[in-house]
Amino acid sequence: MRFSAAMTAERFLPAPLALRLRPLLSRIDAILFSADERGEAGRMSLIAFAIRIVSAVIAFVSQVLLARWMGGFEYGIFVLVWVTMIIIGNLACLGFHTSVIRFIPEYREKGMLAELRGMLLASRLFSLISATLMAGLGALGIWLCSDLIESYYVIPFMLGVICMPMIALSDVLQGISRAHSWAISALSPTYLTRPVLILVFMAGALLVGYPPTATTAVFAAILATYATTIVQLVSVTGRVDAKVGPGPRKTYLRSWFIVSVPIFLVESFFFILTNADVLMVGAYMEPQDVAVYFATVKTLALVHFVYFAVKAGVAQRYAQFTHGDPDRLADFARETVSWTFWPSVAMALAVLALGKPMLMLFGPGFDTGYPLLFLLTLGVVARAAVGPCESLLTMSGNQNICALVYALTLAINIGLNVLFIPHFGLWGAAIATTVAMAFEASALSFTVWRKLGIVMAIFMPATQAREEAL
Repeated sequence: MRFSAAMTAERFLPAPLALRLRPLLSRIDAILFSADERGEAGRMSLIAFAIRIVSAVIAFVSQVLLARWMGGFEYGIFVLVWVTMIIIGNLACLGFHTSVIRFIPEYREKGMLAELRGMLLASRLFSLISATLMAGLGALGIWLCSDLIESYYVIPFMLGVICMPMIALSDVLQGISRAHSWAISALSPTYLTRPVLILVFMAGALLVGYPPTATTAVFAAILATYATTIVQLVSVTGRVDAKVGPGPRKTYLRSWFIVSVPIFLVESFFFILTNADVLMVGAYMEPQDVAVYFATVKTLALVHFVYFAVKAGVAQRYAQFTHGDPDRLADFARETVSWTFWPSVAMALAVLALGKPMLMLFGPGFDTGYPLLFLLTLGVVARAAVGPCESLLTMSGNQNICALVYALTLAINIGLNVLFIPHFGLWGAAIATTVAMAFEASALSFTVWRKLGIVMAIFMPATQAREEAL
């Protein structure tokens, strides 16, 4: 007999309590066991949610250990280098890591297998070649500008560019897995395997006598990135080949590129926006300050992962529903707002309650970032209150206007960071980030309403939303 949360509650809980919980448990049963698209999206979001919980714990523990092993100064150098490599590696995909989520379901449903095979191969090769070229240009730029860069950054950055091709390829493989609703295959390499391997390789290096420096940590990151991505490539390629089968390929690189570029802009602005405060702190302040701010942001990541988990689970469903019933798309989109908001609020309260002792784990002085959590949490909750609007816009063909919103948001973020950090230090970065995130949430929600007639806002009743959209 199939497991049912509602039936289990009726068996083991007092009748009045089971009756009160039945509506909630029935919804959980619908998400877990429904065979339709909504159920599949819900299950993928739950799997992504679970993976992000585990990954957040792993990331937090690994960052605490790295900070303890290296000290604030060296840890701050490594953080700036690694965040920069993650950003540029992601940008090197030029949007293909997201456009595959849009094209693969479409080609699969229409039986366009030749185009599907072409897209699967071209996206991987394109990202790998593009990232390799960018890595070469980056190394050349660092070498030519070495006199303008602080000496303690030069070698770590020169080594860091080696990671970029594998980071880009991993992002495309993640997109291919998401397009097939393979949640574990999509998320576990980046969020579970790679951070664990970085920690393992770093610990091994220290045990054999290497110094606890940022350079050693970058070497560990290189080994972990290559090992993770190669295994991921073999695994995803095997599953895709088994599902699609051999046959001819059709390649429409120009058409795919035209669609991918606006998506690239959206993803670029979003990714840079997510990490802009860390980069700006690195530009204006010392590595020790970068370490404190990054530790604070990593603690807040326990709230962020709810948003990213839901986004990972629903993007491909947005793409499918866009070509179907508009009411069905609207109902599903508004439901995903609830999936995002309430768990985010719960996690935010937990982080604020436990934030200070968590930051103290990083070492002496890191708890100075605790007050920043109260401000930064407001921005995260504001984003959660409108759900994954940018995914809805991108998957429905409105990537251009979405890119414009993110461009404005990024300009606001950078402008406020430039204005505030010299005067207010880390508080300036926190203020700039919070204001930018609030603007982002408002602008995206407004854009979804104007373009699709869907009001994605947690406190807007569905009936009122539809009346305003008409």
